[in-house]
Amino acid sequence: MHKTLFAVAVAALLVAGCETTPEDTGDASGDGAIAPPPPETTVEAIEPPGEATPNERLMEVGDRVFFDFDRHNVRPDGQATLRQQADLLIAYPDLTVTIAGHCDERGTREYNLALGERRALAAKNFLINAGVNADRITTISYGKERPIVLGHTKTAWAQNRVAITTLN
Repeated sequence: MHKTLFAVAVAALLVAGCETTPEDTGDASGDGAIAPPPPETTVEAIEPPGEATPNERLMEVGDRVFFDFDRHNVRPDGQATLRQQADLLIAYPDLTVTIAGHCDERGTREYNLALGERRALAAKNFLINAGVNADRITTISYGKERPIVLGHTKTAWAQNRVAITTLN
């Protein structure tokens, strides 16, 4: 008997839960007046973004210059990137940058620190020759100590032979 009463109560709750409520046709005062429609939702126009920040522009022109194995001379693709970096720095004369030289994992720690420094200096000298004041550029070498890409493959090594320019 208890099971039957329980089943009837559950069924009644399920039916009650399926009911729909009537739409509100008036306000709460009960005077029969029809409530005004809700205000229209307006969508504000999204303004186009302003001029890109110097850091965004650096990402657009490229912050990396890649090098061949055991070399520190700037390749033609790196020259194009550095020309654009120089244009950016000339356009923003208050900016300073740091150029970090990196190497792949092959070779001794000492050798790679020296090679990383030569790579950073090669990028710095290119910027100076393009008209950027030398006082605005600092260099650092990480050698093989801070790989950009982890791995023991030719692809990883190629990505780690790089000089990276960052805004200070």
